Amino acid sequence: MKNIKVIDANIILRYLLDDNEELSRKARDLVDQAIGLKIEILIKEIVIAEVVYVLEKFYKVNRKEIADVLERLISLRGIKTENKEFVKRALKIYSEKKLDFVDCILCAMGEDYHIETFDKKLKRCISG
Repeated sequence: MKNIKVIDANIILRYLLDDNEELSRKARDLVDQAIGLKIEILIKEIVIAEVVYVLEKFYKVNRKEIADVLERLISLRGIKTENKEFVKRALKIYSEKKLDFVDCILCAMGEDYHIETFDKKLKRCISG
């Protein structure tokens, strides 16, 4: 388990934004190690949700670009994600609909699970 590194949103943001020379380099080094299969990186769903929120709300990145860049990141060799198929579906939904990312995850899960909600937009997403 020591070769598995669970990373937080700050590492992903520094990697994607390349906005801090020292920290972005360290983030790139981690991802490069994963791609080279020297380590394995695990990204938790909640971390992806935080990255989506920060990119959208603070950096004003558009939804499609966020979905595309995160899809590419979680598809890299050596990078694992909790419930990867749900996250990939959620990123696609996020790029197409005006739902919060967490609701997109629930919508993606609605293909395999019964989701109970009072949220009308989420209900519409789940029902198709």
